[in-house]
Amino acid sequence: MAVGIFDSGLGGLTVLNAAQKRLPDVDFLYFADSAHAPYGVRDAEDIFQLTRNAVQDLWARGCDLVILACNTASAAALRRMQEDGVPEGKRVLGVFVPLIEALTERQWGDNSPPREVEVQHVALFATPATVSSRAFQRELAFRAIGVDVEAQACGGVVDAIEDGDLILAEALVRSHVDALKRKMPDPQAAILGCTHYPLMAETFQQALGPDVNVYSQGDLVAESLADYLQRHPNMTGGGEGGFLTTGKPAFVSDRATQFLRRQITFAAA
Repeated sequence: MAVGIFDSGLGGLTVLNAAQKRLPDVDFLYFADSAHAPYGVRDAEDIFQLTRNAVQDLWARGCDLVILACNTASAAALRRMQEDGVPEGKRVLGVFVPLIEALTERQWGDNSPPREVEVQHVALFATPATVSSRAFQRELAFRAIGVDVEAQACGGVVDAIEDGDLILAEALVRSHVDALKRKMPDPQAAILGCTHYPLMAETFQQALGPDVNVYSQGDLVAESLADYLQRHPNMTGGGEGGFLTTGKPAFVSDRATQFLRRQITFAAA
């Protein structure tokens, strides 16, 4: 039995790693659409079609529940997939909800009207596609009022991480934080709105300063998934765990092994 985890590349491994630690008895089938990565520079229709195809593949492999461990896919494809209709017995979930739950300190099932929350000035670091979608701001508005969100498109960071060039990634992060702070000098909180960015969490924190609360997704998504599976124990499906990629398996395996610092072996999707 396996839960599917999808990402355009390797960023979702940060979610997978946290989920495996939180749920050691659950198998996970990870699908990296490496042949088409990164998604963050693609248009919304392209992202939707690629995401839908990958999710349908995971459903066909027996993963009744699929997590979009990709903020770009969650922003551009999740709502449309749900509106178009999900097959009976299947589910697809995104990664925005756990972040918003943590930021607003209210559960997603709380359908009371939006209200003021303690955090009023939020910096959002994300891919260009996630920023242009304004999906985070839209979902946040259902839960909170009066929150000023300043979004910074972090071009190049995902590519540098995927290429294993962490020195370049750190330099780009500092540059993007500087650009954000020129627009919002004193953010109270920062959202790392891409599953690649937790690898740069320390750099983000240093550049933002110690007084900024940096929200990263891995542990938040893992805890939310554990709660979901407790309420829906039949959603672990009949598939087998493992790692799939649309890219070159040997190359992706090497990068993933560096990424998680443990041996990861991908097979062709």
